[in-house]
Amino acid sequence: MKIEFDSERDLLYIWFGEVGAKSSQTVTVVPGVHADIDASGKLIGIEVIDATEILGNKLQFEVSLPSFDYTRNVVASA
Repeated sequence: MKIEFDSERDLLYIWFGEVGAKSSQTVTVVPGVHADIDASGKLIGIEVIDATEILGNKLQFEVSLPSFDYTRNVVASA
């Protein structure tokens, strides 16, 4: 895992896989937080736009991801 922060653009990106891996799909988790998914349906990273506004000065945060059927591109029923 690698965490990158771009202070000029105020973007936080958390890589869970190989840095630079290409996503085939981006899912909006909540406004300003996006999950990047590779072609096999694996989560490769999370991007936080306007990170200082969303996170403040905290280095720790929690995101709950909904169950998502990546093969059908829909949120799975609970």
